Amino acid sequence: MKPDLADLKNKLKSQHIETPSWGYADSGTRFAAFGQPAAARSLEEKLEDAAQVHKHTGICPSVALHIPWDSVEDWGKVKTLAAGLGLRLGAVNPNLFQDEDYKLGSLCNPDAAVRKRAVQHVLECVEIARTIGSKDISLWVADGTSYPGQDSFRERKHHLEEALEEVCAAMDPQMRLLVEYKFFEPAFYHTDIADWGMSYLLCLKLGPQAQVLVDLGHHPLGTNIEQIVALLLDEGKLGGFHFNNKKFADDDLTVGSINPYELFLIYNELVDAALDPRIAPGAGKVAYMIDQCHNLKNKIEETIQSVLNLQEAYAKALLVDREALAAARREGRIVDAEECLKDAYATDVRPLLREVRAELGLDPDPLRAFRAGGYTAKKALERGGGQPKTRSSGYQS
Repeated sequence: MKPDLADLKNKLKSQHIETPSWGYADSGTRFAAFGQPAAARSLEEKLEDAAQVHKHTGICPSVALHIPWDSVEDWGKVKTLAAGLGLRLGAVNPNLFQDEDYKLGSLCNPDAAVRKRAVQHVLECVEIARTIGSKDISLWVADGTSYPGQDSFRERKHHLEEALEEVCAAMDPQMRLLVEYKFFEPAFYHTDIADWGMSYLLCLKLGPQAQVLVDLGHHPLGTNIEQIVALLLDEGKLGGFHFNNKKFADDDLTVGSINPYELFLIYNELVDAALDPRIAPGAGKVAYMIDQCHNLKNKIEETIQSVLNLQEAYAKALLVDREALAAARREGRIVDAEECLKDAYATDVRPLLREVRAELGLDPDPLRAFRAGGYTAKKALERGGGQPKTRSSGYQS
């Protein structure tokens, strides 16, 4: 059964994607950062760039922050600036991986003084979120060990639980702690939150305010991410996404650039869950955020590319014939079930999305419209950036 066109368009118009402040600054590989003349140098300039993405796509009204990269003295002033640009400030990301003190870990460090310092930083981020009206603390704990015997797995687990219990106790009731995981890097023997199961168990202990954050690049090759998404949705513990794409490891490439079918299958689970009355309320709280490294492409253009790919994946997932799929599953018609997905995925949804943008008062072709505006050339002259920097100048893995 074909979906109602008006309902389909309304869902696409209400899609929201959060872009990362760090995606607009100079960034690079694990070895060096590469400068671009128009790259943003301050939070104010990052917000200007993010406003361009929202202006041309219509679905990116919020910007995630990274502390201390985005630290300012007057958050009220920044909040006002964002509002004037048609934006709001989104998830706050603590930085627990760049300080010299954290070489043996932050929240899991064997040194109590270092753990205390790390907790204080996360609490600082909670206070920033409270000041700017943000609901989400997006936490990636890069802690781990590189050699067998270096530290106790269980002791580190206890340190982490104690630290995050203190953080959750300091959060307002409407706030959420989104706990990210990653199977390796920067440590190579073990990572303290290495997979979705570890994050899930931790979030169960921490209570309803703690939920799992899924970064698409943070899995071993071949991992069935859509299954993870389905299980977390069913348990009411999927807090959000960091969208990007990978070929080998945590490559942070353009969303949908390597495996667009996987992205579609993930959205298929999200759409399916949203239609299930048992779990729809939880599905509605998922935070959709981009986290990728724009080290070669124009930063705004690549962000727009990612948003367009997310729109297409969502639109295709909305086109799946749910009734035919359910019937094929019940009757064991495996080929027909798969064809239901393939038919939707093979649909060219770009004409539909152009219609949706036109109805929103936007140019149907966001990339063309952005380029025609001459924004990059103008900002290159104003900012005069593009100077090579060390990797520590700002980029979250």
